[in-house]
Amino acid sequence: MQLLNRLAALSALATLGSAQLRQVTDFTATPTRLGMYSYVPSNIKTPAPIIVAVHHCQGSAQAYSSESQLMPQADRHGIILIFPNSKSGGGCFDVASTATLTHDGGGDSQTIANMVKYAVDNYGGDANATYVVGTSSGAMMANVLAGAYPDVFKAASVYSGVPDGCFYVQGSTATQDPPGWANQCANGQLTKTAQAWGDLTRSYFPSYDGPRTRMQIFHGTADSTLRYPNYQEQLKQWSNVLGLSSSADKANTPQSGYTQTIYGDGTTTTAQLVGYSAANVGHTVPQHPDMDIAFFGIA
Repeated sequence: MQLLNRLAALSALATLGSAQLRQVTDFTATPTRLGMYSYVPSNIKTPAPIIVAVHHCQGSAQAYSSESQLMPQADRHGIILIFPNSKSGGGCFDVASTATLTHDGGGDSQTIANMVKYAVDNYGGDANATYVVGTSSGAMMANVLAGAYPDVFKAASVYSGVPDGCFYVQGSTATQDPPGWANQCANGQLTKTAQAWGDLTRSYFPSYDGPRTRMQIFHGTADSTLRYPNYQEQLKQWSNVLGLSSSADKANTPQSGYTQTIYGDGTTTTAQLVGYSAANVGHTVPQHPDMDIAFFGIA
């Protein structure tokens, strides 16, 4: 039955001539009531890579489909795009509840992971080539997805976020509207050792011992919403999770005012952890879709 559904979906997409952003009305997976939008080029070769692109607060799937600048990349490289849509009044995703922070815990993160399963079953997506991009609230969710679902997401590109678990609010629930907001974290006042951050991430999926999500992290020094100290805290966290201790900086990379930090071995596109500090850039750092695609190994 899944094969028939997949063939029918691909046949319908092929008749479009050109891809369109579409609301996926038959996506009914729970646990939370996020909307799902998809963009599936007609030229994909199955299994096709999947990128989940998660919008910011006061945003939407429709708007972020343009803001992320990923649709031209999808057309060029045959990528399936998934755009989750928050149902909260302020358009934020829940990154504050224990449910969303925990693997299969019943929050927004699990609903997004279920969207990936839908794309694999219905569009011919590649379960072994699934990635996530996010901005602000979406960047926080990208960190959460990397922590709770390293078995799903192979790499993440994070624009102006906070560490996984930093936004936890005691008593926050997966269905409250608006989701919990953690001022201490947002203001860059929550600091931990690299080991403590790493232990926190590992606690959200304690039985997992497989490969961890590769991370590309952008943050602006003038960010007044999710303040700049969160950049170093993210690097501390993921360097510990990924088992990396050495790092090297390169100024004015990829552009003037940006400082690149590569942890461990590898290059801009192959390293396990790469950070970009953007001098005098506020909230949020502009999207770099070419870099996202290259880091994911798709280009």
